Amino acid sequence: MQQPSWPRVAVYGAGAVGCFFGAKLAEAGAPVTLIGRAAHVEAIRRDGLLFDSPGAARRVKIAAETGPEPVRDAQLVLFCVKTRDTAEGARVLAPLLAHDAVVVSLQNGVDNVPRLREAGIDALAAVVYVAASMPAPGHLLHAGRGDLVIGEHGPRRTPGDEAAQVQPSARARAVAAWFEQAGVPCRIEADARGELWVKLVMNCAFNAISALGRSRYGPMVADADVRALMREAIAECVAVAHAEGIAIADVETQYQAAMRLGEAMREARSSTAQDLERGRPTEIDSLNGYVARRGQALGVATPVSRALSTMVRLREQNHD
Repeated sequence: MQQPSWPRVAVYGAGAVGCFFGAKLAEAGAPVTLIGRAAHVEAIRRDGLLFDSPGAARRVKIAAETGPEPVRDAQLVLFCVKTRDTAEGARVLAPLLAHDAVVVSLQNGVDNVPRLREAGIDALAAVVYVAASMPAPGHLLHAGRGDLVIGEHGPRRTPGDEAAQVQPSARARAVAAWFEQAGVPCRIEADARGELWVKLVMNCAFNAISALGRSRYGPMVADADVRALMREAIAECVAVAHAEGIAIADVETQYQAAMRLGEAMREARSSTAQDLERGRPTEIDSLNGYVARRGQALGVATPVSRALSTMVRLREQNHD
């Protein structure tokens, strides 16, 4: 079998998502450098990345740095910072990128690629489905899934090429092929905006409630009152998406998908819950907070989204 031709990969933001997908590429043979906080980098340099999956754990040898210099030589950059750090991360990366480098946003929220474009970075969008956390420096705890949807944020058009509106771009196909070779299931979309909103619906259903209730997903989907609240959050998100002109499935379809996700990932806790437990700022302004802001701008009522985001921000300010 012909060996794949791997790009040089830099993972900017070596948290749980960055470490998971960077490690998968590295294990398959790609030259990968993680860029992250000093404590994680020191542990990974010393012992390798502890990749702790259900029923198995192994050490992954992988390069790690605290500064962004590895981006200069990278052909593929996985942009994995928290949404609150998108603008600053883009400012740092923009002058370092090679002209042919492909940047992929592996982030929550629906507006990271537009913000990257404002800094001159024409990134691909990725919808991430993985339950993972970093319980200690250099320790990746993988609880479930680990797949992606890759695509452009809006159709890419070139003169005389109307097919670009319906066909995935060449760079999206190339990135998806690399992930598939690394054992990461990867679906390709011509326009990923709808998939980003579908993921936002799931995040708005689970993240804030998991954090405020200090609950894993299993107890949430087992409680009728919590399910009703989740459905209301989903309905608001779908209404805002439709007002934005994003064609996603109806409320019932999204609700049933959320219930299946909760059952499949009963032991998972949301990233918002993990951030609050560690005393870190959350991404709530890019989740329920974003839905509330866009709802207000578009004339769509979002009382549940506004209440959930307000309560999460209050807990951020009064960490206990």
